[in-house]
Amino acid sequence: MAQILGIIGGGQLGMMLAEAAKKMPDHISDVIVLDPTENCPAAKVGAKQIVADFKDEHAIIELSKKVDIITYEIELGNSDVLKKIEANTQISPSPDTLKIIQDKLSQKKFLQKNKLPVADFVEINSLKDLSDKINEFGFPALLKARFDSYDGRGNFKINSKNDLEIAYKHFNGKSLFLEKFIDFTMEVSVISARNTRGDIEVYPTVENIHEDNILRMSIAPARISKKISKNAEAVAKTTMQVLKGAGVFGIEMFVTKDDRIIINEIAPRVHNSGHHTLQSSKTSQFEQHLRAILGLKLGSTELLHPTIMYNILGPKTFEGKYKPITLPQQKGVFLKMYGKEESKIKRKLGHINVVALDKSMTISDLLDTVKQLKKKLTVQPMN
Repeated sequence: MAQILGIIGGGQLGMMLAEAAKKMPDHISDVIVLDPTENCPAAKVGAKQIVADFKDEHAIIELSKKVDIITYEIELGNSDVLKKIEANTQISPSPDTLKIIQDKLSQKKFLQKNKLPVADFVEINSLKDLSDKINEFGFPALLKARFDSYDGRGNFKINSKNDLEIAYKHFNGKSLFLEKFIDFTMEVSVISARNTRGDIEVYPTVENIHEDNILRMSIAPARISKKISKNAEAVAKTTMQVLKGAGVFGIEMFVTKDDRIIINEIAPRVHNSGHHTLQSSKTSQFEQHLRAILGLKLGSTELLHPTIMYNILGPKTFEGKYKPITLPQQKGVFLKMYGKEESKIKRKLGHINVVALDKSMTISDLLDTVKQLKKKLTVQPMN
């Protein structure tokens, strides 16, 4: 019998989950999202919407009464409220898993306890605490917010003693921890899925290129050796085994100069670096997430075509309404705009997937195509 799906968050990830749900009418009859932005991207593709903050207890309870199963596309939901209602409504990933991941210090402790590779870290309780403990790590080091931060917004790189007070005050009283800086050669991620039966599948490792702490481009497969790639995928599988939550998770990692894998962060949801799967893979990450939380057999994660995903971001030059972005039809180029009405600095407005449909095409060829298309993807203010 088809179920009603509830999603906390109705941004682009919620939109693409709703689109995937439409293709599974035997399993999902309707989608309701909870999002504070009226007519959010998910609502624009037919999802019903409750307009409220992600942490609003009354709204979460209202959502739970209207749906059979709840998931999320943003990790800012109220895990305590979700825990209260899980006796009556299935929630995946579980509130317990969400709670571990929401607190980045707890996340690190959990991974360390389970012998998974993470950078050295320590809790920070005061400016003096920071001044004392940074001597263990040396410079540079990263001061990080424990809660409510993503896309690098909760990180401050401390390069010298002169930065200590500036860094501490930057967080304005938030709970913090300090992390050893990893001088990595590459940032990678593994999109991983675990269904409610405990079956696990991972997608091939992808290479991520960031600008100002925001993901700009993902290259699938990553330009690393098979040995490093297999190691990253093995770490991802072990992570999914110990976390136990059902759904798709984005596991971000560093490749060190001596070819080790270090886990950076885990997102308990579909992930920006998995957007390539819409065209590159037999099963998109969005379909896979739904299959996972519904307890269905997981789909194939085989990479059919090397693909580059390039994010279309709001520029630093303006905020507000912007000209529609379109591209002439071109083989192997797929444009996806999210329907956001206003551009904000570094806001994710859409992406393109450039796909090697021709077997002779290389990653280098795909990068050339992305370079040619960049100018056409520049966000311009509406006149």
